[in-house]
Amino acid sequence: MADLREMLLQEQNRLEKILQKTSEQLKDAPPGKLRLSSSNKCVQYYYCVPGGRKNGEYLPREKEKMAYRLAPKSYDEKIMKLVEKRLSQIRRITKDYDEEEIEKIFQAEHPERQKLIKPAEPVWEQQLSKWAAEDYKRKEFQEDMPVILTEKGERVRSKSEKILADFFCRNGILYKYECPLHLKRFGTVHPDFTFLSRKTKQEIYWEHDGRMDDPVYAQNAVRKIQAYEENGIYPGERLILTFETGKIVLDTRTIERLAYRYLL
Repeated sequence: MADLREMLLQEQNRLEKILQKTSEQLKDAPPGKLRLSSSNKCVQYYYCVPGGRKNGEYLPREKEKMAYRLAPKSYDEKIMKLVEKRLSQIRRITKDYDEEEIEKIFQAEHPERQKLIKPAEPVWEQQLSKWAAEDYKRKEFQEDMPVILTEKGERVRSKSEKILADFFCRNGILYKYECPLHLKRFGTVHPDFTFLSRKTKQEIYWEHDGRMDDPVYAQNAVRKIQAYEENGIYPGERLILTFETGKIVLDTRTIERLAYRYLL
């Protein structure tokens, strides 16, 4: 399952924090345990220690603070036992888990044998090729717009989009330019670039907003970003954003950093 290892590692991190906190609390806990007993609809507290009274020492009201120190102890011990068990399971799974292990079995076969085999699930290259071959209707260009072509001869709307497209092309990153996407309560948008993530098998969108010093343009850009978020597509997850103003131009180092983080 795509991203399972990452999810397990996140869960491991969460459990390790719980374990650390619980361990610290148990260090400060007094020896012994708390026993509760009901009498005439009233709850009574008894302090039980090894070698002491069988049913424990009764804690009168003036000693109830001890009950508040003892009560979390048994709870923390149960939490600690469960967390240690789950951590052991997670570490055992993640130790040798490889999300691409099924695909690697197919790739390890002789090329001629591969031709005779139907993989248990489509290998990444097959999935990517099928996705890239899907037809879609692009936005039309207005007649007065300048003709800007990428290195592979594809027409784009700005020099910055050409820089982006050429980078993707040179680095073997397949994309769809201005592929339509419907956002609920907003309508159809055309992300500048759409990619298929090898890691999650989901589409990732790249929006470049190039005139952020234009108030009207900026307001529309923010509104679109909010629409993405309302549809469960968040920056830093499935939405990559780059910006420009008249004085701040697109930095190729930024492109490279984002591409290597989310696309490569």
